[in-house]
Amino acid sequence: MPNASRQLATTIWDELQSTLRDQPALAKALRDASPISPETRRQELRAFQAFMDECRGESIGPARTRAQVVYQCYVCFIYLGDAWFKVLRKQMPDGSATKRCCKFLTDNPVRAFRNAIAHGNWDYLKDFTGLEFWARKGDIGEEPLSRFEVSRDDLAFWQALARCVAYCVAEVAGTPEQK
Repeated sequence: MPNASRQLATTIWDELQSTLRDQPALAKALRDASPISPETRRQELRAFQAFMDECRGESIGPARTRAQVVYQCYVCFIYLGDAWFKVLRKQMPDGSATKRCCKFLTDNPVRAFRNAIAHGNWDYLKDFTGLEFWARKGDIGEEPLSRFEVSRDDLAFWQALARCVAYCVAEVAGTPEQK
């Protein structure tokens, strides 16, 4: 797996191509997971990337920086997680890099963070080195919320991983021959 981790996007791309070719049920599962088509999600991801490119290297100011944080968190952990990562976690072969990435992106602590974002239970750390968020430690609805932190570097990794998987899915599953 060390070589695969150095070429993660290529590995995921190859796994998706192979699995979609050998298991047509995966393409159907991706289509059926949401009323939004893979092609539409692909277009949204392209618009998201264009926005992110516009923000790179500029002094964009606090308001735009905050908007970027919200947009990234929503796209990476809610929009993509519910539509694709959960499906891929179930459908991809055991031991595949894609399945392992999707498992990471849908398990705690990312899952707890996703829920905190979805329910508005997050804030910036006082020194802006990361985010604090409140989530339940388990699945019990009556359990009180606990406070957690994610550093800027860890959050950047989570977002980069989510985008890596999503861009591969968008390009492989969002193509006309996979519809």
